Amino acid sequence: MYKSGFVNIIGNPNVGKSTLMNELVGERLSIITSKAQTTRHRIMGIVNGDDFQIVYSDTPGILKPNYKLQESMMQFVRGALRDADVILYVTDTVEHGDEASQEILDKIRMSSIPIILVINKIDLATQESLECLVDEWHRRLPEATIVPVSALNKFNIGGLFDTILRTLPEGAPYYPEDTLTDKTLRFFASEIIREKIFLNYGKEIPYSVEIAIDEYREEEGLDKISATIYVARESQKGIVIGHGGQMLKKVGTAAREELEQFLGKRVFLRLFVKVNDNWRNSETQLRRFGYRE
Repeated sequence: MYKSGFVNIIGNPNVGKSTLMNELVGERLSIITSKAQTTRHRIMGIVNGDDFQIVYSDTPGILKPNYKLQESMMQFVRGALRDADVILYVTDTVEHGDEASQEILDKIRMSSIPIILVINKIDLATQESLECLVDEWHRRLPEATIVPVSALNKFNIGGLFDTILRTLPEGAPYYPEDTLTDKTLRFFASEIIREKIFLNYGKEIPYSVEIAIDEYREEEGLDKISATIYVARESQKGIVIGHGGQMLKKVGTAAREELEQFLGKRVFLRLFVKVNDNWRNSETQLRRFGYRE
């Protein structure tokens, strides 16, 4: 009996969806930072066994959109609801839901898709408060199977995997056995650069930035990558570059080191910074950056 299916990870910002996805796949495919709304795309990670194939999807955090980029992010979430064979709804021990997440929960409740409710960050909770949370989620999603985990501490990831495998439907594999993800090396290069911007800048800068890979040349023992960091306003360009180019150099060094670890080879990375006015509300630019089909 062979099992296969799409296991789509959905939840509010900052509950640890990306950390959980990376642990389940066993590879670092999604950006992880302490800032909310880090994930912008739907990213698939594929795990194969002798008698199963699990296609995980990490999705952006649920939010009420304020501009067209966020509308696109929510379209990724709604798409993940439509094609899921199993929904992993991730919450944690400290979050409080809002109107946007309640709308998604209502859609999940009305669907016939099997639901696994993952309570993450249980290392931050007492046994008593965790039991209260489990009772509360049993009331809110009575059909769900509840699995407490700590993705950061790798606690009960095996138990969650066993639950997923039991819930997965029978079926043939969707992808060749050696496929890890649906994304390209260019995509991961841009995500790694964007992650370093999240880690090195505060306030609005990380949310105003998009990365375009202008050139990606694979050579024996060396990949040559040229990328442009687009910002939304002229004033942000100087902040990203920094005094004497020091901030851009810092980001470039960190991204290059991460890329070399990810690719297992040397990388030559060139970064440029340009202004792309109001790209987050431009249909043309969102299509260019892969947020629209």
